[in-house]
Amino acid sequence: MALSLRLKKGPTKFQQASDGSMTLIEHVRELRNRLFVASLGLVVGLVVGFVLSQATFDLLKEPYCSLPGAIDANGACKEFVQLSPATGFIIKLKIALWVGIVVSAPVWLYQLWAFIAPGLHRHERKWAYVFVALAAPLFAGGAVLAYAVVDKGLEFLLDAGVTGAGTTLEASAYVDFVTSMILLFGVAFEFPLILLMLNFTGVASARRLLSWWRVVVFLSFAFAAVATPDPGPFGMTLLAASLSALYFIAVGVAFINDRRRGRGKEIYAGLDDDQLSPLEEERVPVGASDPIEAPTAIDAPAPVDRPASLERRFDDMT
Repeated sequence: MALSLRLKKGPTKFQQASDGSMTLIEHVRELRNRLFVASLGLVVGLVVGFVLSQATFDLLKEPYCSLPGAIDANGACKEFVQLSPATGFIIKLKIALWVGIVVSAPVWLYQLWAFIAPGLHRHERKWAYVFVALAAPLFAGGAVLAYAVVDKGLEFLLDAGVTGAGTTLEASAYVDFVTSMILLFGVAFEFPLILLMLNFTGVASARRLLSWWRVVVFLSFAFAAVATPDPGPFGMTLLAASLSALYFIAVGVAFINDRRRGRGKEIYAGLDDDQLSPLEEERVPVGASDPIEAPTAIDAPAPVDRPASLERRFDDMT
């Protein structure tokens, strides 16, 4: 005789959060557990970043070493200036933190997504997958572009200065300059996702997005001039041109999406807001009305009982 000792599997945490059966305390406990797992992933990433900090620093040093004046008489790259005994260790910790965040990104991003996904509908989760899949390569593309052109900005800044100082730079300031450029370009390259989100959710059509092109180009150059750590014209112009190009690419994708959905072919799509809509006049002949039935007689009302006397309505207590 076969004994089935398997217990029935209850609903998962995802199902409980989706159908609203999870209590507030259970939500708090789930958030605590996911933050703990994300923290463990970040700690592991920090360890990996601490191990790879020297290799990462050598990689960040390459734009500086590519400058003509950064090579000494022996053909080696000049060393940076260290103004404090703790500067080298602080730079190592900074690099370890950056590398740790990048390495542990799959862990803490998954924990974040697993916590907020039950509150989204199925189609919202689908679009979230698409946007996340596009966000990673866009950020990587911006970071690679910044790394590839940071040496041009350094060369311009060093040649255009009036101090006459050599190309020997302070280590901490140089690392902050390069990492700020990489982070800024990476975040700025996420700009097309905002436009696509507005279009895919139906907030703005492709024609409406295209009508903003003058404002977008102006704001791109203004943002690049204010936010770029490179005060030279090369980095600012490159960032502004990249943002403008990404804007027009996003508008092109929005036009394709509108054509696929048939958006813009509505009956009143070609009319301005102050223009009258073309209503067709339909004349329907009026015929004879239906005959009305004769009214029926109403029964006479029933007689009302005579009310009782005042003494009999209330007792002694009332």
